[in-house]
Amino acid sequence: MSTNEPIYSTPFPEPADSSGPTDSNGAGPAPAASVEERLAELEGRHAEVSDAYLRAKADAENTRRRAEEEISKARKFAVEAFAESLLPVKDSMEAAIALPNATPEQTLEGVHATLRQLNAALERNKVLPIDPPVGTKFDPHQHQAISVVPAEQDANTVVMVLQKGYLIADRVLRPALVTVAAAK
Repeated sequence: MSTNEPIYSTPFPEPADSSGPTDSNGAGPAPAASVEERLAELEGRHAEVSDAYLRAKADAENTRRRAEEEISKARKFAVEAFAESLLPVKDSMEAAIALPNATPEQTLEGVHATLRQLNAALERNKVLPIDPPVGTKFDPHQHQAISVVPAEQDANTVVMVLQKGYLIADRVLRPALVTVAAAK
């Protein structure tokens, strides 16, 4: 290859003649009627493509608008099921207050029943307790160490849970407050 030859060829063929359009045989100028027919055909096709584009654009806009409305409704009513499951708990508490002459045993029984209702409502809504057993390895993603104490167990393990933590759908809502065993 010599240095004077082009490395790349042109992507478009060179025009054979610049005198105007040719007929289908390439033998001479095309008749004016066929150019006008071709122009009308292309204008019609352009109108079809423009219409299809506008319809597709409108469909996309409608889909986007519907999705935004659904997201807005989901945010607005996200707590509806949770609130609905807490209403029986509220009703039980109001019923307990309405009985001023209840014995301590009756009150305690009502408190236990209300707590069971509350636990069931939390479970239905995927709010689960973080209550690590003693000796569990400390997990900084789910536990918050309040203090480190000497203990007869492995270092960096839970000695005592001071306050339960909670998860909501595998996300920590509140970490469990724990004391942790010190290194020996």
